Amino acid sequence: MATLSLPISHQRITPDEALNLLLHGDLLELGLMAEAVKARYHQPTDPVTFVIDRNVNYTNICNVDCMFCAFYRHKEDEDAYTLTYQQIKPKIQELVDYNGTQLLLQGGVNPDLPFEYYTDLIRDIRRDYPDLTIHAFSPTEIDFMVKLTGWPLKTVLEKLVEAGLSSIPGGGAEVLDDWVRMKVSPKKVDAIGWLDVMEAAHEIGLKTTATMMFGMVDRPEHIISHLFKVRDLQDRTGGFTAFIPWTFQPMNTKLEKLPKKATGVDYLKVLALGRIVLDNIPNIQSSWITQGLKVCQTGLYFGANDIGGLLMEENVVTQAGVQAETQKLETMVNLIHNIGRDAAQRDTAYNILKCYPLLSKGGRG
Repeated sequence: MATLSLPISHQRITPDEALNLLLHGDLLELGLMAEAVKARYHQPTDPVTFVIDRNVNYTNICNVDCMFCAFYRHKEDEDAYTLTYQQIKPKIQELVDYNGTQLLLQGGVNPDLPFEYYTDLIRDIRRDYPDLTIHAFSPTEIDFMVKLTGWPLKTVLEKLVEAGLSSIPGGGAEVLDDWVRMKVSPKKVDAIGWLDVMEAAHEIGLKTTATMMFGMVDRPEHIISHLFKVRDLQDRTGGFTAFIPWTFQPMNTKLEKLPKKATGVDYLKVLALGRIVLDNIPNIQSSWITQGLKVCQTGLYFGANDIGGLLMEENVVTQAGVQAETQKLETMVNLIHNIGRDAAQRDTAYNILKCYPLLSKGGRG
């Protein structure tokens, strides 16, 4: 069993120590260490949080051709699409009618879309839904917009904010190591490019999330490098609100026949290490959509304080064969209540909007 008191004594863990824990650390000890770091931000009596959101993929046309993606299509494919605002608007209305607060907009890198498509789309949404959080466009999409327009990165971001953009999701990070990226997504923005977009966003006041999808061709040292790159950027900017890891889902992708798939234990170890290493990011999400409800619940004992979104709509992960187990408020609340914790709906900035307390110490709400 590995022993390491650094997180508990408030000293910062080093990359070598983190790698040693990932390779040799005891799972339960990792959980205890992660919970100790979590306690700096969240008390045991604090509710576990979630957001009611909808993930609208405005186009599935993409020329990046990531090997791990089952969602993208080429424009000549029969099921290729690009949505207009009038097609997206009913989806937004359903979200608002359900008391949802966050619209996640992501799509493929569609070379036929002008920059005005993105700004007009956000502007139309902001006009009709002034209070909605528009959490949109991953660094990959923004990198494409920079190349499309020829403008500086900050100019592109400022024009998106002017149109009504609220915050940026951390999609497209996968593993922030260019050896890995060249193997599985050589056309995609590189690791430095992803970090540059996030740093520029933070500098103009946009909050973002950080993500990691692992379990492809990556090795433990790549995972650790990813975590410390995120930590270093957060030290400089403080702009990440949350870290969200999940495991690669291989079905229907070009990597479907990889000999080894990341396990639930792998996920819990990386989740816990994320909490330990990223001592400067306040929130860690445990994923139900990729890991399942039981592992998601277990993750709340391994450093996580949040279970992400109710996700009224999700198309990317489900294309890889993952079946969403809950898209109902009651199921989300019960998932939290069933481990004896209060639940609460939050907004994108982690402000509590509505609490769902346990009815009693012995009962569930």
